[in-house]
Amino acid sequence: QVQLVESGGGLAQPGGSLRLSCAASGILVRRQPMEWYRQAPGKQRELVAGITGGGKTNYADSAKGRFTISRDNGKNMVYLQINSLKPEDTGVYFCYAAPYALTPGTWGQGTQVTVSS
Repeated sequence: QVQLVESGGGLAQPGGSLRLSCAASGILVRRQPMEWYRQAPGKQRELVAGITGGGKTNYADSAKGRFTISRDNGKNMVYLQINSLKPEDTGVYFCYAAPYALTPGTWGQGTQVTVSS
């Protein structure tokens, strides 16, 4: 059974930084394509960043330069570092394990990020 648990969200000031964490079980993040999505208030969920099993990363245009996706294979965790926070970064951030081999796509429960002074 695949389970993803996000943490690290909260209230932050503009210009600050946050590191979101996604603890995975039932899969190996070193093999599974992993992604972070954001759902802003009143908007659809959108892809922010992804990392392939081979370690290749990709970012939405809005995330380039301030967001960094990474993983720790030993801890089986995926991270999203967000720097220079802006109010428009506010939303619920979801970790997603993309379908791979016989494993279906799986969502975490999300972690709220609020950027406000």
